[in-house]
Amino acid sequence: MEITFIFILNSILFGLALAMDAFSVSVANGIQDNTMSHKSSVLIAGTFALFQTAMPLIGWVLVHFLVETFTVLEPYIPWAAMIILAILGSKMIYDGIKGKEDETSKPLKGHILLLQGIATSIDALSVGFTISELTLGYALIEAGIIGVVTLGICLIGLLLGRQIGSKLTKHATIIGGVILILIGLEILITSFL
Repeated sequence: MEITFIFILNSILFGLALAMDAFSVSVANGIQDNTMSHKSSVLIAGTFALFQTAMPLIGWVLVHFLVETFTVLEPYIPWAAMIILAILGSKMIYDGIKGKEDETSKPLKGHILLLQGIATSIDALSVGFTISELTLGYALIEAGIIGVVTLGICLIGLLLGRQIGSKLTKHATIIGGVILILIGLEILITSFL
């Protein structure tokens, strides 16, 4: 197999499809912290890109070495993503209603970012099934392209969210929490379709 235009295009399209949840969460994060530094933006987008790169590779490894185990766990993946995002979103809504948010923006904490990264990329584990026919080298290239696409999309989402957040500072945490819950529900609902 060789790296062709179609291979690159398919990898980019995979990246676009997989990054939509991370894009939406990036918008929510930008809304919540509308004064986010460029360094924080790169850290957040990089975290999402790292998870979106790693999950298809983990799926590839599972398909090659633990097929039965992964098949048993696959129906629970959307539920796990929905639960994580619902918990994070509910906490954001609670903090917003109780007035725990400052008039200034709130930076994203590390453990929350890791949970968001896992929740938005856990569905990418199943991509391991679709790339299982690839050699490890090609799987690494495809996962790398997915990661680069995710990085770009998430940086755009953070920028968009910061612009929206600067106009909605009073309700930004509540809006961000609602967005996270809706993303979790979307992941769960689309798993049934």
